[in-house]
Amino acid sequence: MIETINLTKRYGELVALNNLNLTINEGDCFGFIGPNGAGKTTTIKILATLLKPSSGQANIAGLTVGYQNRQIRPLIGYVPDFMGAYEDMVVTEYLEFFAAAYDIHGAQRRKVVNDVLELTDLGYKSTAEVNSLSRGMQQRLAVARVLLHDPRVLLMDEPASGLDPRARIEMRELLKELRRMGKTILISSHILPELAELCNVVGIIERGSLLFNGTVEEALKRAKVGYVLHVGVVDRIEEAAKVVAKMHGVRKVAVAGEDRPDGKAGRVLHVTYDDAAGSTAADIPTVLVNNGFRVTKFTEEPVNLETAFMRLTKGLVQ
Repeated sequence: MIETINLTKRYGELVALNNLNLTINEGDCFGFIGPNGAGKTTTIKILATLLKPSSGQANIAGLTVGYQNRQIRPLIGYVPDFMGAYEDMVVTEYLEFFAAAYDIHGAQRRKVVNDVLELTDLGYKSTAEVNSLSRGMQQRLAVARVLLHDPRVLLMDEPASGLDPRARIEMRELLKELRRMGKTILISSHILPELAELCNVVGIIERGSLLFNGTVEEALKRAKVGYVLHVGVVDRIEEAAKVVAKMHGVRKVAVAGEDRPDGKAGRVLHVTYDDAAGSTAADIPTVLVNNGFRVTKFTEEPVNLETAFMRLTKGLVQ
């Protein structure tokens, strides 16, 4: 559905995109992750036919961006990070204006506007002025606008940026519904736990170059460089750290603070462990007990999308 081939964008000496190669299949929800200035917005604007690439190629549904823009635009819906609206325009006027721009008229236009208001749960705000809406409602209205012409592809640039927790949950549920409807979605966001829940494929970009492109599971597997274990003992934690540090397979031991259920601060060992050399992580509590320590905690730190992002963008994973 979406393909980029050596896509490059330069602004003078600055290379915003460097030979970007992406493939997003129909029905995918693709999470585009990267630090500020990494090239996410530039990529989305090129796909939205708003920017011309310096070199390379971008295709949507087999059509080439820059050469077949008139055919591409009815297929896509672009949601920028901030929406603009004319002053004193109410929600229904706003949607009817854009529906008319897509040659939707008469009874069909009224039906389409009502349908997208219902889908985005904005029907009760139909007569409210757009500029009076909260940030979360404005973002939902922006999604309603791009759904008027029933596009196959949605390009969403930080749609949850600046939203409060409730508005983020509502946006997440809306995106889940759009995915169930079979839309192909490209979404950039800094809220990584939500991307992990929404997306089946992610791309990690830094300084214009793609570092990773694959499933969330593949990203987590690639980022898992050894185990990080949290080990708690009753007392003498510094001595326990020295005992564990001598064990085969232990790469690093650090003493760290940790909040306990009783509200008091505790101390635990963070043990970076690689069990590829014969011993197993399960040996750690056995060794501690044999040395007179009472073990109170032994858990493995999960690797999530945030962990993968930090390790991949810092070059900790090859």
